[in-house]
Amino acid sequence: MYNKKIIQHFTNPKFFGKIKNPDAVGNAGNPRCGDLLTLYLKVDNPPANKTKKITDIRFQTLGCASAIAASDMICELAKGKTLDKALKISFKDVSKSLGVLPPLKIHCAQLVTEALRDAIGKYKKLSG
Repeated sequence: MYNKKIIQHFTNPKFFGKIKNPDAVGNAGNPRCGDLLTLYLKVDNPPANKTKKITDIRFQTLGCASAIAASDMICELAKGKTLDKALKISFKDVSKSLGVLPPLKIHCAQLVTEALRDAIGKYKKLSG
């Protein structure tokens, strides 16, 4: 059911954990399947006229192998990107980067993009 890339991100996630004093925290969940995700962001503080980038990103996910793999992948895709570019990451990008999630698990890719948008939205609200 799962390809090697999904198994790799599930068994050895690079971005699992919590960030101490994050700049923003995003949440998403799917009550039907029980997947719950918290995403932590650190954003750089560049000089004026420079675009803010995600310098660190971590996740804590309670869920299936696909949810954990998708959480790790969204972090890999978003780290180092500007906030605006990170907002453009779609669930299709996450799924494709994992070598395509099984059809019954595509909601996991949707869940992680929702959490990223939530975190960035909260950051933008807080920072003005």
